[in-house]
Amino acid sequence: MSHFEVSWEVNQNQLIAGVDEVGRGPLCGAVVTAAVILDPSQPIEGLNDSKKLTDKKRDQLFDVIQQRALAWHIGRAEVEEIDQLNILHATMLAMQRAVLGLSVKPELVLIDGNRCPELPYPSQAVVKGDSQVQAIAAASILAKVTRDREMLVLDQQYPGYGLAKHKGYPTKAHLAALEKQGVAPIYRRSFKPVQRLLES
Repeated sequence: MSHFEVSWEVNQNQLIAGVDEVGRGPLCGAVVTAAVILDPSQPIEGLNDSKKLTDKKRDQLFDVIQQRALAWHIGRAEVEEIDQLNILHATMLAMQRAVLGLSVKPELVLIDGNRCPELPYPSQAVVKGDSQVQAIAAASILAKVTRDREMLVLDQQYPGYGLAKHKGYPTKAHLAALEKQGVAPIYRRSFKPVQRLLES
């Protein structure tokens, strides 16, 4: 029995790309997106919204999705692009990059959330799509694992901020560390807590 709500009806024979993003809220690092076209002949057990899975389960599924999907691609927008465009437009750009990077052309693109980027394919936004559409759930896992691993690398390069723990989100501990350590190059200067520090 699948935990996916059957309220979302799509033609199973269509090549459907699911798209999701991770990292709109953090104060630092890129916003990372993924697009995935699943292979109906190779179903993947245990797909779910990445936030509802353990780190271990996400890591396992990350490998399985890459092996069994018909196509997948990671898109991103860097800190400079986020500051230049704003986080919403940077996220749309990263989603475009994920979809356009697919090696298989989708017939329909389903995007988690309430807004679609401009794409050369039919697309539709699905609110809470990561718990309704398997391809979006798969995309959420690829995006989250990719970004979390990047934060572990940045934690090594910029020790003292606690990035491995909070992944860049504005927790109390993170804000305190930011105040103490100062603003590193990986920070989004257009985000209020960072902006305030730079102006003080």
